[in-house]
Amino acid sequence: MERFDTVILGAGAAGMMCAIHAASRGGRVLVVDHARAPGEKIRISGGGRCNFTNIGTSARNFLSGNPHFAKSALGRYTQHDFIGLVEKHGIAYHEKTLGQLFCDDSAKQIIAMLLDEMAQAACELRLGTTLEALERSDDGFAVRLGGDGAADIRCRHFVVACGGKSIPKMGASSLGYQIADQFGLAVTETRPALVPLTFGDEVLAGFREIAGVAADARVSCGKTSFEEALLFTHRGLSGPAILQISSYWREKQPIRIALLPRLDFFAALRASRQENGRRSISNTLAEILPKRLAAHLADANGWAGPIGDASDKKLAAIAAILHGWEVLPIGSEGYRTAEVTLGGVDTSGLSSRTMEARAVDGLYFIGEVVDVTGWLGGYNFQWAWSSGWAAGTAIAERSSPRN
Repeated sequence: MERFDTVILGAGAAGMMCAIHAASRGGRVLVVDHARAPGEKIRISGGGRCNFTNIGTSARNFLSGNPHFAKSALGRYTQHDFIGLVEKHGIAYHEKTLGQLFCDDSAKQIIAMLLDEMAQAACELRLGTTLEALERSDDGFAVRLGGDGAADIRCRHFVVACGGKSIPKMGASSLGYQIADQFGLAVTETRPALVPLTFGDEVLAGFREIAGVAADARVSCGKTSFEEALLFTHRGLSGPAILQISSYWREKQPIRIALLPRLDFFAALRASRQENGRRSISNTLAEILPKRLAAHLADANGWAGPIGDASDKKLAAIAAILHGWEVLPIGSEGYRTAEVTLGGVDTSGLSSRTMEARAVDGLYFIGEVVDVTGWLGGYNFQWAWSSGWAAGTAIAERSSPRN
């Protein structure tokens, strides 16, 4: 029988961060993961360069049944704290749009940084290891592990950091939610988030003609809007603006697209009419929008003939459609391509300060498994760092050093 102060299920961003801090006062910490390598979602993120945080992070960038829950962890371990850790390890980084920070070189540098910090804290890592059983014991938890790290273990603290359902080909599952249910914690509805949207055959037939075309847009659903790029695909719509709005979209809700939202289309079309009235409406639009997209919109809406023949009323109608194009998605690409899982362990059952289950002493839930879901742009990684830090520091305060 092996004994640890803390066992952490999941060697991802939240789990490794938690381990570093849980072991900071000498507590014996074990991290287990079914995968053959740690930090797999870190490795593939940001096109292999890891969008590791966002300089504008605040609680308003997250969806949750309790919009205030994330404030404590995010406020006590901020994006600036994590940037300091990155700089301490000499990792070069750069800012892209909207405050997103990426490694100059490789996401593997972030994984190496976390592993180095874990090694310095004397954390133990067992990969290719599965959780076979978890039960309460007199002094904490009885854990049975299978696979390469098979063992029977006793621990005082057990941390669930195994993520959500997104990207099942990487081993994602509902295990974290099952553990919550086992110990009587509620789980909110879960669904794919930050995911491309799909459309019915009638709409999709037109989209296939313009697959690969991207354009700046403001995409809205209800009262929520995001202004970034969208991308037409063979399956429907993708791109940052679509991924963002997918977290707010629900079945049978239309989305509204304003192409080039900062452009006054009516004024631009009137100027083009005056400059060259013989030019077709399609060709006029092609001076403003990507050529294939302009042709598609002109054909789909019957915008034929020279622009010189178009009245102000017609130009205003064209501008209204370009700034208010409404389409009805029929679904999303699902967990297969979703970057995160929306929903999760209900925050009403957790301490916002420590991430510990209120009714189960020593049981913690951190990262994606919790009902806290960030926008696209580094926010979900910051939640992983912050929630992992919150649980890890709370555990360290309770753990006694072992010789």
